Amino acid sequence: MTGDPTIRVLLADDQQLVRSAFALLLGTASDMTVVGEAGTGRQAVALTHETRPDVVVMDIRMPDLDGIEATRLIAEDEELADVRILVLTTYDTDTYVMDALRAGASGFLVKDARPSVLLDAVRTVAVGESLLAPGPTSRLITRLLRTTAPTSLPPLLSALPTLSDREREVLTLVARGLTNTELATTLGLSPLTTKTHVSRIMGKLGARDRVQLVIAAYEAGLVRPGEAG
Repeated sequence: MTGDPTIRVLLADDQQLVRSAFALLLGTASDMTVVGEAGTGRQAVALTHETRPDVVVMDIRMPDLDGIEATRLIAEDEELADVRILVLTTYDTDTYVMDALRAGASGFLVKDARPSVLLDAVRTVAVGESLLAPGPTSRLITRLLRTTAPTSLPPLLSALPTLSDREREVLTLVARGLTNTELATTLGLSPLTTKTHVSRIMGKLGARDRVQLVIAAYEAGLVRPGEAG
């Protein structure tokens, strides 16, 4: 995010009705503003370059270029390093969420989530956190990890041996869905020390955010499906 306290949001969905509904909802929040709307993945990438939003709310299934490829193009662009992507999913029917997370999304949201949940999700992603709290989202990740062949994150996995025992412990707990506050309580550390550990792990592994840490932990076998949440 920039120094502006207002969260700048770009909406990407091929359904005009969905975009309009989200725009109306975000318009009710005093700390958010919609800076653009895209109906295709290619438009989403172009508008992200043009408007430089803090958060892109990205549908997965779109024409021209799907949300997964659009997410990858945005996440891999160093000029857009501060942009965070919140992926929309239809929950039980969407089998592409893990691909989107691996592509660089900071989390995902169920399309039929309550309005307050959407607003909180945008705020969470905007400040650099990932949307992987225990509960339905963690169970969805667990189910998808069981059924999705690992595409791996080779640089992350190859760097795992550089982690200290404490850092591996922290990484494991992050993968189980613990927040920094919960990590501090569990490990008997100060919140600042915990945050430092997480930041150091991300630096060593070259991870963009906590989502990539979770995926790396699963694919390295530090956490097994069913242990999160």
